Amino acid sequence: MSKVEESVEVEVPVRAAYDQWNRFETFPRFMDGVERIDRRTDRLTHWVTESGGVRREFDAVVTEQVPDERVAWTTVEGEASQTGVVTFHRLDERRTMVVLQMEFTPEGPTEQAGVELGFVKRKVTGELRRFKSFIEERGGQEPGAWHRAV
Repeated sequence: MSKVEESVEVEVPVRAAYDQWNRFETFPRFMDGVERIDRRTDRLTHWVTESGGVRREFDAVVTEQVPDERVAWTTVEGEASQTGVVTFHRLDERRTMVVLQMEFTPEGPTEQAGVELGFVKRKVTGELRRFKSFIEERGGQEPGAWHRAV
């Protein structure tokens, strides 16, 4: 298993950051390589990704969800193996630290080389930066947010 941990400070309240993160269908707008995410149930999502010319489909289940604090998940079926958690830390009424931790199994020598050369870490850093831009451009306002405990 390979591990990555990255964080970003966003200029929105903790509730806005948490709610936006839980709108999985918007991930393709800031996550490179994510083509589509469909919410199948309160806990189950189906992902379609493409990275480095490799297309994957898999299901992930939310294993823990605490409003305004954390979302944890693991893959359960398909062509990817990962677990992760994203936590939201209130810095003040207008700022939040978002911390993403993931463990995953690289598939094959190309993905293993990507891990060893730091490509995966840079990719995650870029995705968090795009999340920051995405949510700050909207002022933290996004309708239809998911705000339930699981």
